[in-house]
Amino acid sequence: MDNIWILFVTAIFLSIVILYRNWFRLNSKHRHQLPPGTLGWPFIGETFEFVSCAYSDHPESFMDKRRRKYGQVFKSHIFGKPTIVSIDAEVSKFVLQSDAKVFIPSYPKSLTELMGKSSILVINGSLQRRIHGLTGAFFKSQQLKDQITRDMQMYVQESMANWKEDHPMYIQDETKKIAFQVLVKALISLDPGKEMEFLKKQFQEFISGLMSLPINIPGSRLYQSLQAKKKMIKLVQKIIQAKRDSGISLVPKDVVDVLLNDANKQLTDDLIADNMIDMMIPGEDSVPVLMTLSIKYLSECPTALQQLTEENMKLKKFKDQLGEPLCWTDYLSLSFTQSVITETLRLGNVITGVMRKAMKDLFIKGNLIPKGWCVFAYFRSIHLDESNYDLPHQFNPWRWQDKDMNSCNFTPFGGGQRLCPGVDLARLETSIFLHHFVTQFRWVAEEDTIVHFPTVRLKRRMPLWVKRRGDL
Repeated sequence: MDNIWILFVTAIFLSIVILYRNWFRLNSKHRHQLPPGTLGWPFIGETFEFVSCAYSDHPESFMDKRRRKYGQVFKSHIFGKPTIVSIDAEVSKFVLQSDAKVFIPSYPKSLTELMGKSSILVINGSLQRRIHGLTGAFFKSQQLKDQITRDMQMYVQESMANWKEDHPMYIQDETKKIAFQVLVKALISLDPGKEMEFLKKQFQEFISGLMSLPINIPGSRLYQSLQAKKKMIKLVQKIIQAKRDSGISLVPKDVVDVLLNDANKQLTDDLIADNMIDMMIPGEDSVPVLMTLSIKYLSECPTALQQLTEENMKLKKFKDQLGEPLCWTDYLSLSFTQSVITETLRLGNVITGVMRKAMKDLFIKGNLIPKGWCVFAYFRSIHLDESNYDLPHQFNPWRWQDKDMNSCNFTPFGGGQRLCPGVDLARLETSIFLHHFVTQFRWVAEEDTIVHFPTVRLKRRMPLWVKRRGDL
């Protein structure tokens, strides 16, 4: 037993020595060209400090400390990979705009395993562009926006009808339920019911493993998440087969129809089913958090809440007088409401950044990014940089009345060929939710804090005490 233990310790020691030697050689080879910074400890790098800061109230403190010491582009070692970190808007824009010949997606191992090799988040080249183009065009279509508006209004009203005034209502839970149903309907035309509840339960099991340890053995978090995904894929495959049996609609009703109608032979049923699960993530994660954060920030800024309420009340009374329901263009025409959503995206940073792997040695603004290294474009620090925004930690939707949202200083949904295809729908859904919420309720928010890692969320799920308006 002692000999086995000695061999084990020796093997670990040699592995660390080899890793450190390789890092040292790489660093020596490019020492005059690599950005300043440190690779930290062998193997673990600076991951522990990054994660520790990410769990704090100021997750950008990891970046701020290094920006003061090294500048806006520096080297580090995070999540097991030597990494060039960018909190420079121009460098990050270059990374986002580059194609697969320059950068490809790079994610922690557990996330890559859960997404699978055929995920649109992982694949590159013509197939990725094809899927992204097809889904993006459908998400931008008037047909889907009309459907999303109808569904969102219906699910919001159904949810709000059940809200009680004698106990707190958890806004994060409500928005997750609503947004997930809306997105699943748009993806696979599944209505609320037993299958929807089954899908939501399995999806919550699946998403809980996105940032787990990359250990795939029975009982592990990753294993349980993979099993949940298999069950969801089986359900989606059943829906796909039913569509094939009944004849695929030439006028697509959902994303599955769009992909089934395409002649690309690479778009197999298995690939489509796999990607439908990955595309459900915004319905469980980013869109509901955007809605929840907007309520939190409005609760803390009475002036903004008053102006947003007045704008929405004015539209509601106007449409009531005409005897017409609100359409999607009505919601998006609410200029101050859009400013609130934009400021929530900037301050809340639902997507904190993206990671890419360099496919060749390249220089950006005099900084070498070696082939095989990861680049971490960290949006949060750019959005909270006082050189880009006055009083950046202050919720100020009025700043957007005179500011260009297309600036490289503002990238809440990424950019380039991998820009989130649902960007317009996220705004539309949030606009609809805010409209119905502020025109029907007053509320008092309990104290809550934002958790920033592994995903952005409210620690207490944003409890509110609501009271129905009597001035309608």
